Amino acid sequence: MGRRTITVVGCHAGGEVGNVVVAGVDPPPGRTVREQMESLRADDRLRRFLLREPRGSVAVHANLIVPATRPDCAFGYVIMEPTEYPLMSGSNTICVATVLLETGLVELREPETIVRLEAPAGVVEARCGCRAGRVESVEIVNVPARATLLDAPLEVDGFGRLTVDVAFGGMWYAIADAAALGFRLEPHEARDLCVAGEAIRLAAREQLTRDVSIVQLAEPWRGVGAVSRNAVVISPGRLDRSATGTGLSARMATLHARGLMKVGETMSHASPVGSVFEGRIVSETEDGIVPAIRGSAFVTGRIEWYVDDRDPFPEGYLLGDTWPGADVQD
Repeated sequence: MGRRTITVVGCHAGGEVGNVVVAGVDPPPGRTVREQMESLRADDRLRRFLLREPRGSVAVHANLIVPATRPDCAFGYVIMEPTEYPLMSGSNTICVATVLLETGLVELREPETIVRLEAPAGVVEARCGCRAGRVESVEIVNVPARATLLDAPLEVDGFGRLTVDVAFGGMWYAIADAAALGFRLEPHEARDLCVAGEAIRLAAREQLTRDVSIVQLAEPWRGVGAVSRNAVVISPGRLDRSATGTGLSARMATLHARGLMKVGETMSHASPVGSVFEGRIVSETEDGIVPAIRGSAFVTGRIEWYVDDRDPFPEGYLLGDTWPGADVQD
């Protein structure tokens, strides 16, 4: 009988928790970080241990740092969210870059440190503004983003006929007009936004494409250089506290597809809690754009979780009072 220790550095970007596992877990098998993600997903014990109660919650994400499998990257990382392993996440990547520099795993240089990281989706470059030994901001050049459907009709239970865009920004989004659903994207609407977002996600997966795993409810675009509000609903039905980097990337891809944004132009998204990510279009690709996202992350502490073979809940548990739909989760 015994126990081992997993060391986690607590972090959030724009209010969204993106904790980073820095020690205590061996790299999973795989020749690439994408293959390592698939190995973790096939086993799934680590994600359950970190994200389910009594150690985690539906509002917690975790990132496993692994050695890079490419010579041009400093580290790789696997993103673990409440119900999935996304290929990319803006807020989690900002957390990872900040933790690597502020813990000394990557040397912090002022006024700027550039770190190349290997995400499951591919190589991500993080340009980190640094001062007084801290990371003040992180701009990530994301993987290419593209819009695949614009103004697609969708029948949603309880909400009737809507139109949505489907776009990839590192995750696959269905993007709906918040105003058309009567939302102002205020904090007191959080539960109703989640109900609507989950209904849209399920309808989009059934009627449009199984790729959709996340939903963005966005106010009408306010124009180049302006800040637009949005709310992103993450399965199993809770709001992203941050402005969501992959969501901003997907939104810019739809605006570019409509001819409303060009290379070099910027926009920003504000979350329901008021945190902001800034976005710009770096370049065009054959079917979309290369987006960049800027935000800030803050280290909240250092945790040592014990993996104890006496623990009656080695993979945690779910209860429906805090985890929507827990009765149907595996």
